[in-house]
Amino acid sequence: MPRIATQKPAQAPAPTIAAIPPADVLGRLAALQVAPITRLKQQWRELYGKEPPPFNRAYIQSRLAYRIQELAYGGLKPETRARLEALGEQLDGGNVVLRRIRADSRPLPGTRLIREYDGVQHVVTIRADDFEYEGRPYRSLSAIARHITGTRWNGWTFFGLKGRPSV
Repeated sequence: MPRIATQKPAQAPAPTIAAIPPADVLGRLAALQVAPITRLKQQWRELYGKEPPPFNRAYIQSRLAYRIQELAYGGLKPETRARLEALGEQLDGGNVVLRRIRADSRPLPGTRLIREYDGVQHVVTIRADDFEYEGRPYRSLSAIARHITGTRWNGWTFFGLKGRPSV
């Protein structure tokens, strides 16, 4: 049987994004503060070469600020990125849930959270890599709150940890 050569569809070349002169950085960062969201999304397309994510203004604004500085002054070296990834793995053991929680806002292992719900007292123990409730491990406080209430909850809010003043 003759072999037929197949070609992969040609991918569009990655867009070339021009460097930003360092003298323009402060003005561009200041303009982000007052630009309408439509302008921020247009800048995203220009600076990243793709559609902006469906996130809030603060996220898009902060990522654009980083990108402007990156294009002006240069980004992290690959060695630095690799080192940061390795340090993150050491700190959280590859657990994505723990990675999203800032280390300084997470209660110390051994801390007990007590919440009364529907007249029943519920106790959760913080462990190094997860949470314990009724003798079972849970990866998140939200999973425990869902187990207790039967509805979706932000676990940090349910247990009174979200929005607490920093010390």
